[in-house]
Amino acid sequence: MRKHKKAISISILILCTVIISILAVGCKQRKSDKPRVALIMKSLANEFFKTMEEGARSHHKEHEDEYELKVVGIKDEQDVGKQVDYVELMIAERVDAIVIAPADSKALVPVCKRAMDAGIIVVNIDNKFDSAVLEDKGVKIPFVGPDNRKGARLAGEYLAGKLKSGDKVAIIEGVPNAFNGIQRKLGFEDAMKAGQMDIVSSQSGYWETSKAEPIVSALTTEYPDLKAVLCANDSMALGAIAAIRAAGKSDDILVIGFDNITAVQRLLKEGKILCTVDQHGDKLALYGIEYAIEMLKGGGTPSDRETPVDLITVESLK
Repeated sequence: MRKHKKAISISILILCTVIISILAVGCKQRKSDKPRVALIMKSLANEFFKTMEEGARSHHKEHEDEYELKVVGIKDEQDVGKQVDYVELMIAERVDAIVIAPADSKALVPVCKRAMDAGIIVVNIDNKFDSAVLEDKGVKIPFVGPDNRKGARLAGEYLAGKLKSGDKVAIIEGVPNAFNGIQRKLGFEDAMKAGQMDIVSSQSGYWETSKAEPIVSALTTEYPDLKAVLCANDSMALGAIAAIRAAGKSDDILVIGFDNITAVQRLLKEGKILCTVDQHGDKLALYGIEYAIEMLKGGGTPSDRETPVDLITVESLK
């Protein structure tokens, strides 16, 4: 009799467990009725991407009833493999949309195509995918972001107004395979050539302060009459400023950047950096998220959308 009661108790326990599991799955399914959007960023060690994350989370907080948000980012700008892994993970988790700032304009295209083949909407922000690779893979991924060449040209033109024809300048580029880095270099070159400046060097600082600093340090020795350093992002501009200060040439060499991070705003006010460019990192991710949700709701043919860039000088901060 006791064994019979014990068996009944076990059966009831198992039945309750099954019911709870079914209810839990049902709740999970109801929760996932909202589209799930994954934001995959570049280096979270870069203040620009921290600002991007904050903007995305703030937007989600205001629209929690519209979508779910998952945010991930890599440790440094060159960890392309980890970004690929993140996209693969989002495919496995069956998110509805991926908004990605790719660390490499070419290497991330194949895995993003796999995401699209799995029925996931993909929106490209910040760093544009290489058009030739997209064409080769037969995919169209909309780019939501700024005209980096135009932004860099704005900063370069402002700098040119402080120099004279023939002055020596150097460019510190971003990662070689990053479309935004390439475009910023071209924008700097446009302005320097128009102002008839002498570009004595153009080297990659790989977006990082620690890599830009020794490059600029060597340049101050190799070119004692160097007049300016044009940096493709603010993190590298910080490295340039440190190197120039160590060389005792803070009053002789001008520095410009790109991104308008908080640390550079302070240096602008102190006169240690000439200008930077604001591509509104706090809004860049949400522009992409809003476009992804729009596509999920209405479909349609994806097309690029240009977002604002603004020149930031000490005057504009007043």
